[in-house]
Amino acid sequence: MELQSLIYLFVGISFTIYIGIALWAKAGSTKEFYVAGGGVHPIANGMATAADWMSAASFISLAGIISFKGSDAGAYLMGWTGGYVLLAMLLAPYLRKFGKFTVPDFVGDRYYSDVARVVAVIGVIFVSFTYVAGQMRGVGIVFSRFLQVDVNTGVLIGMAIVFFYSVLGGMKGITYTQVAQYVVMIFAYMIPAIFLSLQVTDTFLPQLGLFAQTTFEFNDGIRVIPEGTYLLHALDQSIADLGFQEYTKPGNLWNMFMLTTALMLGTAGLPHVIVRFFTVPTVKDARVSAGWALVFIAIMYTTISSVAAFSRVNLIKNVQNVDYKAFVNGELTHTDGSPNNGSWFKTWEQGGLLAWTDRNGDGKIQYASDAAFNGKPAYDGHNYAEDGHRLTTNGKPAANSGKIENELYVDRDIMVLANPEIANLPNWVIAFIAAGGLAAALSTAAGLLLVIASSISHDLMGQVIFKDKETGKSTLNEKSELMWARIASVAAICVAGYLGINPPGFVAQVVAFAFGLAAAAFFPTIILGVFDKRMNKEGAIAGILTGLIFTFGYIIYFVFLGGDKADYIMGIAPTGIGTLGTILHLIVAFVVSRMTPEPPTHIQELVERIRIPSGAGEAINH
Repeated sequence: MELQSLIYLFVGISFTIYIGIALWAKAGSTKEFYVAGGGVHPIANGMATAADWMSAASFISLAGIISFKGSDAGAYLMGWTGGYVLLAMLLAPYLRKFGKFTVPDFVGDRYYSDVARVVAVIGVIFVSFTYVAGQMRGVGIVFSRFLQVDVNTGVLIGMAIVFFYSVLGGMKGITYTQVAQYVVMIFAYMIPAIFLSLQVTDTFLPQLGLFAQTTFEFNDGIRVIPEGTYLLHALDQSIADLGFQEYTKPGNLWNMFMLTTALMLGTAGLPHVIVRFFTVPTVKDARVSAGWALVFIAIMYTTISSVAAFSRVNLIKNVQNVDYKAFVNGELTHTDGSPNNGSWFKTWEQGGLLAWTDRNGDGKIQYASDAAFNGKPAYDGHNYAEDGHRLTTNGKPAANSGKIENELYVDRDIMVLANPEIANLPNWVIAFIAAGGLAAALSTAAGLLLVIASSISHDLMGQVIFKDKETGKSTLNEKSELMWARIASVAAICVAGYLGINPPGFVAQVVAFAFGLAAAAFFPTIILGVFDKRMNKEGAIAGILTGLIFTFGYIIYFVFLGGDKADYIMGIAPTGIGTLGTILHLIVAFVVSRMTPEPPTHIQELVERIRIPSGAGEAINH
């Protein structure tokens, strides 16, 4: 069957399953909408948690960023996995025991303040929208290639799908949809990885491929890298020849540490992951669920580094110094006689995520370390040259330096999706990875949008705006609160779509910003709320505002307002500034709490009780 037909088939089947599950698991109450009724099996919840946590950044972008940055990008692997362990072991059982299923609910009750609750709602919205921007961008990228539509059109299609099963099904629909999405995602990632491991190295286990030997020789434009070279050594040699930093050579260790820490602390403060521990019946089930989620996450995360290495080697092997026209027309072969079909190159060009400019006029593609374009490629509408490549208006002229001059722009977010095509894998494998990429992006997007909706409907509307001042309880009935939740979901989807169409960076970078904001805004307040009886509302409010405003302001100034890198505080890049924001939050919260009155006695007693692991009940739903 032709590739495009297989893609439509695989994506169509997966979408049909997701929508069918949403209809079957339609939420009929606020408890089902917010926490899936609290009755999900731990193994199923573990799969849903893994799907929720492994976003488009994990599936689509992470191998791409490692592929281009090498060992420095290990911060993403260490930060995200370490952060999940931190959340599961240190915080989740206590939050589950406390019984509040949203971060603002925890903050509002633990710090006995509606002001603290509103501040936490604002923080959740900031963090979640930053995070969801990356997911919607990921949806657009997948659709742009595999359904051959514009990236922005792809985002709109993704919005429609997420709208259907998140607004209709709530957490109940999302949870069981995410179980299906995890299955699709993991098979879609592992099957191509196994194929690539067998093709590139002498082992079939992709987790070990990073340490294996290559099965072919390839020319990097400077020298021939012989067959049987260890993969990491082949990468070090080839990219050093092309002017890049060696793949295994660390760069700025200080920034790597700060980014790793920000990602870890941010993971532990992510609202859409925390709520997962309330969808199971008991605290014990929450712990079991967390363990299963870690197993399910590890299957992919132990493979990502190898997939990154495979993709970089395949890119150099297939595109370096090949005649563009013959390449995209499928007329070339490798030295071993295997086909080198470059039809994929033209398809990604059409989507605007790959570009070539013939700087030296020889009709061949050269790949090296300098920039081929002044910034990102600026396309001349949809006009094409005689040889078929998409015309651009900002390609750099040849410098005639005597070195290989780069003529290629590759969006790092396409490496995982394009890799099976670059390697000429079977069409059904390529179609499968399209379904997996969509599953990854849609699963996390749905979870984040639900968190936003819950914060607005449950915490802002139910606990602040429509709150009876005498009884302290919400005046909204269940039907009205569910209506507000669905209205908030619709509004959130619209904003998420806008951010997906106008993203603030590539997927993994945007997600790193979100984790930094989550670390600075929530981690200290949650950890102090569990382990420090003396922490009061004044300290919490001051800490959240300090961490959030400082981190957000730093990112805005240096990423979007043209701030000079020379002015970085202690040399910390914006992706890692959440670590410093967290420290400032801790200091401000601690100092302010010691200068203001102690919390009420019943709050201090509550903090003592939630540390005891027995006797935990269900999540409380007002």
